[in-house]
Amino acid sequence: MEFEKDYQAFMKFHLQARTGERLRRLEEGHNQAELLFLEQVWWPIFQHFRHLHPEYEVHDFKDANRYLDFAYVRHPIRICFEVDGYGPHLKNVSRWQFSDSLERQNQLVIDGWAVIRFSYDQVKEKPRLCQQIVQQVIGRWLGDELDQTTLSIVEKEVLRLAIRKEEPISPKEIEKYLKLSDKTVKKVLSQLVQKKMLLPASGVVRIRSYRPGTEGKHPV
Repeated sequence: MEFEKDYQAFMKFHLQARTGERLRRLEEGHNQAELLFLEQVWWPIFQHFRHLHPEYEVHDFKDANRYLDFAYVRHPIRICFEVDGYGPHLKNVSRWQFSDSLERQNQLVIDGWAVIRFSYDQVKEKPRLCQQIVQQVIGRWLGDELDQTTLSIVEKEVLRLAIRKEEPISPKEIEKYLKLSDKTVKKVLSQLVQKKMLLPASGVVRIRSYRPGTEGKHPV
């Protein structure tokens, strides 16, 4: 199943990139509600997890660390997606905890975040409604996404890898990760540069690394 494959890669990438409290929060905070949101709402729309960060750390005005269920970070926008469960624990929330939750949301808005909240029941029972809201809030800034159906499977995989790294990537890294030959990688990189999906990041005569281009910043 394509979702399962990409989901595992998505989680592996973020788990390997984190340590300490950030790692603990991802391991313990990402559960059934978050998985359901990805499977029922996010994946049917985009078929990828680019620009999406699970258990995203932010600092509030009290210099405390807080974590968002999901953050969609893509210039010029930052969107917080929260999936709120409903259960016995909510009945035990104190007035101060409730106030703190509102304060947290207000601070995110002040800091330039758009905040979208879904209930677990909405995600489970009305996924299409949730999809429409996600499409509307992202489309408000970005409009229609670029259709990249003309890309080959190998081109898409190379572009995805370059985007996920979020910093310049070398041909050797692509060869190693995707298990491709030097000749194939050179050909694919040349094709993606011609299509403006990738741009040279270092080197002139001999390019040593690449970064996503203007067109390549759209989802694959």
